[in-house]
Amino acid sequence: MSYKKNEDLDSGPGGAVMDKMTVFQDCIAGFNASPIQPRKCRILLTKLTYLLSTGDTFARDESTRLFFSITKLFQHKDVALRQMVYLVIKELATVADDVIMVTSSIMKDTTVGSDVVYRPNAIRTLARIIDASTIQAIERLIKTAIVDKHPIVSSAALISSYHLLPVSRDVVRRWVNETQDTVLAQKVYPQAAYGGSAGGLGIGPGPAPSFMTQYHALGLLYQLRSHDRMALIKMIQQLANTGSALKSPAAVVMLIRFVARAIDEDRNMRRPLYALLEGWLKHKSDMVNFEAAKTILEMRDSTDAEVTPAINVLQLFLSSPRFVSRFAAIRILNRFAMIRPQNVNVCNIDIEALINDPNRSIATYAITTLLKTGNEASVDRLMKQITGFMNDISDEFKIIVVDAIRSLCLKFPSKQASMLSFLSGVLRDEGGYDFKRAVIEAMFDLIKFVPDSKEDALAYLCEFIEDCEFTKLAVRILHLLGEEGPSTAHPTKYIRYIYNRVVLENAIVRAAAVTALSKFSLIDDASVQDSVKVLLTRCLDDPDDEVRDRAAMALRLSATEKPVAKEYLSPDSIPSLGALEQQLILYVTGGPDAASVAFDISSVPFISKDQVDADQFRAKTMATLPILGGSSIDSGSGAVSGGVTPSKSPAHNGEESTQKYAAALAKIPELQAFGAVIHSSRAVPLTESETEYVITGIKHLYKEHLVLQFDVQNTLPDTVLEDVSVIASANETDEFVEEFIIAIPRLIQESTGTIYVAFTRPTGEESAYEGAVFSNTLRFTSKEIDPTTGEPEEDGYEDEYQVEDIEIGVADYLVPTYVGNFQHMWDQLSFETSETYSLAGVGSLSEACSSVIDSLSMQPLEGSDTPLQSATHVMKLFARTLQGSKVVALVRMAYSAKTGVTLKISARAEDERVAQMVVAGIA
Repeated sequence: MSYKKNEDLDSGPGGAVMDKMTVFQDCIAGFNASPIQPRKCRILLTKLTYLLSTGDTFARDESTRLFFSITKLFQHKDVALRQMVYLVIKELATVADDVIMVTSSIMKDTTVGSDVVYRPNAIRTLARIIDASTIQAIERLIKTAIVDKHPIVSSAALISSYHLLPVSRDVVRRWVNETQDTVLAQKVYPQAAYGGSAGGLGIGPGPAPSFMTQYHALGLLYQLRSHDRMALIKMIQQLANTGSALKSPAAVVMLIRFVARAIDEDRNMRRPLYALLEGWLKHKSDMVNFEAAKTILEMRDSTDAEVTPAINVLQLFLSSPRFVSRFAAIRILNRFAMIRPQNVNVCNIDIEALINDPNRSIATYAITTLLKTGNEASVDRLMKQITGFMNDISDEFKIIVVDAIRSLCLKFPSKQASMLSFLSGVLRDEGGYDFKRAVIEAMFDLIKFVPDSKEDALAYLCEFIEDCEFTKLAVRILHLLGEEGPSTAHPTKYIRYIYNRVVLENAIVRAAAVTALSKFSLIDDASVQDSVKVLLTRCLDDPDDEVRDRAAMALRLSATEKPVAKEYLSPDSIPSLGALEQQLILYVTGGPDAASVAFDISSVPFISKDQVDADQFRAKTMATLPILGGSSIDSGSGAVSGGVTPSKSPAHNGEESTQKYAAALAKIPELQAFGAVIHSSRAVPLTESETEYVITGIKHLYKEHLVLQFDVQNTLPDTVLEDVSVIASANETDEFVEEFIIAIPRLIQESTGTIYVAFTRPTGEESAYEGAVFSNTLRFTSKEIDPTTGEPEEDGYEDEYQVEDIEIGVADYLVPTYVGNFQHMWDQLSFETSETYSLAGVGSLSEACSSVIDSLSMQPLEGSDTPLQSATHVMKLFARTLQGSKVVALVRMAYSAKTGVTLKISARAEDERVAQMVVAGIA
């Protein structure tokens, strides 16, 4: 990396190096000069714009001086100068003072009789300097501009209305009729309004007619009606049924995105709105065809009949002569093939023709799509085509291809030899860290899920680390060799490769090599153990202390009994690092009394290797998938965003939630006698976000106690709350006995405080899983602030505020836990019970899975939280109770459009009451 300063980056227009203060002084002098020199002022304004756009800022007093100096340029009628004036005023309006004073000067250029060149700039600038108190003064002006016959003026008014929405939404909502008229009006932008030639000069054919004003008006109309779902549905149907009313393809695309959101929010509207999407597949604009096809393929639980028309349209675009059309079509098909490859098989012939496309991006998507949709017989042929193709693409596209091959390896294990040979070949090619890591991850998955490939894959990895330039990759491979090498048929051949790293590499790699080498001492072969001891003894002379310490520990453990050595060298589970760090901090900062007691490692949750591997594999798999269904529209622009985001497992979510509150709870003296918190729930809103008191509740379960945490935010202006507490009482049970309340002494305006209410919870065998519903009432003394003194009044009044109930249920007594073999755990547990339910208001199997997981707080296993079919699904769940008892559940689901989701849940547990509690938890 070069640290040489690039003078060109600091140079402004014309290549001259600009100083902020010099420009500021020149501007003040130039703008106040008499007479005004338009050309010189334009140059100064250009320099000022450049400084502002590159991140330079002026102090508020300097910005104010510049702002009012620029306003003097309104005296000159030069068109170019006036446009620059408006451009700079917009930039300075947010940092200068008293900008409202220039309103009258700007409004002169916004009147109907003024030059059409001035009006759009003046309207956009006016919207930036206006505030809520003066917006009504320009309301008539904006409404007139929205329906103006000039599309540029109309677009400027519509876009300005976007910026005025946060200022005064109620006023802007009154412009809905003018906005709707503009949506239906077919205003052509000037470039196509002069006889179809460039600028009307007869130079040649001009661009196609542009109706961009419709796009701007439709976006604003959506913002004005976003609070009324029925009005939105009516707007969509009205605009879709008016035939050719929307001339702008961009406006039609936006309307399709509104349809996508409406389908996602209300499944009852799916059938009529799908008919609209199918009609847009035949639109004359390519961008509309693509958006409609993409929306259909992204619908949740779409049927084969629904997606077939969209796939047929995209198949036609695969043979388009335009690069962009072929790219868009293959990209959409590629994303859909990740979820439902069987539906894309019909396009394979056309996709194969794109493998040799001159555009490498299109060819890459074509190959990865074929890898997902191809059958076992076509694997060898695809491997040959890809081998020569890899040298012509960048690392980013190579990673996409490798990820596709990784999925194919797991799909067709019998073809692992050819695919492994391909992966080893590209591993020897040139490439960056991300590309090499993707290849190694693919080989790791082969070793884990295709056992027949282990020997060959380990051999390829041993060759790779001989010349590996990336420390992280070398460490990962050495760790894998230590885990898998001792269990192979010939473990001694890996010892040489590992010890070579001790001799030739840096300290980090040497330390990893020593750890890997130590695991070979667990082999039941005396000669191997003696050889490993000799090599570890040599490592005691290493210059790095970490390497020496690891070698010394390995030698010490090799002299102990094998079970003890295995527990340390190759444990079956590892502590949660976040929880371990938190507990160590509490132990170290606990004072002399805490140090007198040995650290309790049992307070740290442990994670099994199977769970770690499964979470890593899930993250890698989910990272390559798009979100098909569940798109969202950005409230500001109307744009739809989508894509699959890797989600953490419920086990990790529960663990992180507990860790989040553990430190704060441990510092409260009244709660220290309860011991360590076992489980904390997620924060649940108990009031609406717009109310005067915003309250959220969290449940903390201890061994013998329950603590309810209430976070209270006072949103009332000029009001102070004192002695703030919550009266919580369990309905229909007396098993929970209140011990104390930790109240908030004082809660000032716009601040948040925390209340704790502690209960002794039942712990007997008959009531250990007792459920309860707590009704909660907020009590406080309200005092208004005296505006003259700024202090609260002495006499306040006591008040109460009822908030939502908090329920203690099955999810609070279960901790989601991972287990590697579901069937083994199912056969191991004896007590079983089952029940059948009908879930009302659930429109798909995906929603049913999420609802069951949230209700039971159990860990889904074997990827069963993601249904692969739309009609039936089986979900496998596992958890432990707070006392450590195991419980496993099998949930069979069936979906029908008429009856919704029907499910049968069967649960097995070590304790019959736990199984009954889980089965009843869905009700």
